[in-house]
Amino acid sequence: MAQLEHIEAIEKRLWNAADTLRANSTYASNEYFLPVMGLIFLRHAYSRYLAVKDEIEANLPKRCGKTRPLTKEDFSQKSAIYLQPKAQFDYLVSLPDTEDRAKAIIEAMESIEADYESLRGVLPKSEYQELDNDVLGQLLRTLNPDELKKVSGDVFGRIYEYFLTQFADQKAHDGGEFFTPVSLVSLIANVIEPERGIVFDPACGSGGMFVQSARFVERLHQNPANKLTFFGLEKNATTIRLAKMNLAVHGLEGDIQKAITYYEDPHELLGKADFVMANPPFNVDEIDADKVKNDPRLPFGLPGVNKKGKVTNGNYIWISYFYSYLNEKGRAGFVMSSQASSAGGGEAKVRQKLIETGAVDIMIAIRSNFFYTRTVPCELWFLNRSKPKEHRNKVLMIDARNIYRKVTRKIYDFSPEQQQNILAIVWLYRGQKDRFLKLVHDYCARMLEEASGCFKKIDDEGNITEPLPAFCAAIDTLLDTIKPFFDTLPDETTLTDTLSELNKTSDTFTADVEAFKKALADEQAAWKKQKNTNGALRKAVNRLASLADTSRNLVKQADLLYKLACRVIETCENEYHANASDTWSKRHVARARKAADEARQAAVAQLKQVRYFWRQAHWLTERFPEAKLRDVEGLVKLVDIAEIEANDWSLTPGRYVGVAPEEEDEDFDFEEALREIHMELEELNAEAIQLAEKIRKNFVELGI
Repeated sequence: MAQLEHIEAIEKRLWNAADTLRANSTYASNEYFLPVMGLIFLRHAYSRYLAVKDEIEANLPKRCGKTRPLTKEDFSQKSAIYLQPKAQFDYLVSLPDTEDRAKAIIEAMESIEADYESLRGVLPKSEYQELDNDVLGQLLRTLNPDELKKVSGDVFGRIYEYFLTQFADQKAHDGGEFFTPVSLVSLIANVIEPERGIVFDPACGSGGMFVQSARFVERLHQNPANKLTFFGLEKNATTIRLAKMNLAVHGLEGDIQKAITYYEDPHELLGKADFVMANPPFNVDEIDADKVKNDPRLPFGLPGVNKKGKVTNGNYIWISYFYSYLNEKGRAGFVMSSQASSAGGGEAKVRQKLIETGAVDIMIAIRSNFFYTRTVPCELWFLNRSKPKEHRNKVLMIDARNIYRKVTRKIYDFSPEQQQNILAIVWLYRGQKDRFLKLVHDYCARMLEEASGCFKKIDDEGNITEPLPAFCAAIDTLLDTIKPFFDTLPDETTLTDTLSELNKTSDTFTADVEAFKKALADEQAAWKKQKNTNGALRKAVNRLASLADTSRNLVKQADLLYKLACRVIETCENEYHANASDTWSKRHVARARKAADEARQAAVAQLKQVRYFWRQAHWLTERFPEAKLRDVEGLVKLVDIAEIEANDWSLTPGRYVGVAPEEEDEDFDFEEALREIHMELEELNAEAIQLAEKIRKNFVELGI
């Protein structure tokens, strides 16, 4: 999140504070998530309210010198919700300790429900009566930190999603199945491109598919409330409340019904949906075959029935339903167990019939650890009932298992750029060469922008920083701070070689920074004349490689320079007892050393961005040099139906694209890897101790 540099730390702090509710309430872990999400909902709603309020007020019509009052329709047009004064978060935070905060929160929720019929009976209210007044006050203040009041963008939207993620990780409700990772939902939305019409999610969970569909429309500078109609099915009443809250906070409404999708179809959308999006439960084996065998949503028949009269695996029940809900031009995108794409028996027969319709469009393999509650790999399926003639008997296979970034030791996702790169393959498949070239152009332009930011950068609060010059100055200051002590030492010491290397590295670094600045100026001048043809952009990417390499080398030099300076300081203190000298100020040295380290971190982070964005452009042009779709070993292949038939009608991408050549990870940090291994070992040891204690208690209870 560009608007808030330390968003991850703030998210964790907010979560830890909210987590104290368990220790200060009578709620179990599966009960307290709703009151917490209710407050997060209020804070998120207030953030979106403030973001658009001034613009709305500036454009309100006037009559007879009076301005028309704000209405909820004004805010719906801006993907936000209207909040009466008593529902605004600042009001709740400012309540004195003598006020009944639970009552005030309940009244806030009731005022929102009064304005929004779709939320009536949805928002948590009675749950707050169980909470201590002081605990509620602390929680309200924690969710309203000063740093979040100054930022732009949908920062609290991210925090809202973070809390959903954390509760999913804790399995606080419904085994965590209510939440699909945002990066997967976003990828699905951007592949099927829901511009207008009916969006249906028959297993809607917390409504993430709807929110990402709306965001797609917003990026087209249109109002999703006018373009999209949302329908959802969900079996769990509490999850429906969560979904409606999630929709409302984004200024959206949807018709979400409580139903078991296997047996019920209350919306009657067979053949009517423009878009179907879903992450259904995988590998369900308790579906009653008699109840569904004549269902019109099963045009390919049942995938198989066991001796108990149950469908052996529900995956193809879901897949058949998704296909059937689409109208003649409809598109679907959904998450599915990776075993479904190559399953045999009755499932293979259903899959064959589905493939023979020509509607299977794209298959994307996703590696394990993308989900918070299960580690298994999965695949994204995409159906298109109106594929162009040239693709009718083909399926685009993408193996994205080698594309990921680590969020935590256990969780992976896609970076925004990784998602864009996958989408770029889809664009080429659809003949959208211009979008591909624009992405390459944007990466190069962003690289030059980040390189310029090494010398002058404006932060979120409007302050100007100069990362590289600031680091050079900080190193000079550090050396000046310790120079008086150097001058007291003999000409020949054990420091001589280190000092010589330090000075040489410093001089080289300064010279290379100047060379980098000059090369950047030359590239910026050349970029003004840059043409956006494929040939011209390929040449630009190749030309910019030198600048990218220099940025990587400067990172190594900066790290070495700081390490050498630290080595000199430690030698002075440990071998030459500098702390006992009047010419050495331990406090000033420590301060200068800290400042140099902070400056180094800022400079290194900025320099890494330079090469990062070049690598994205190079990734695309290296794999698709003609800006046309082609087979890339281990990544993508356009497969015709004859080859699919020869492979037992399998839709597993890895079966067709081959194995990707091993690439060297230049970002691999050996020290960081060791730290992660050490942390994992500590966690495993802690778990082992807890398990041993649990076993001991069980033995005691059993009298053994």
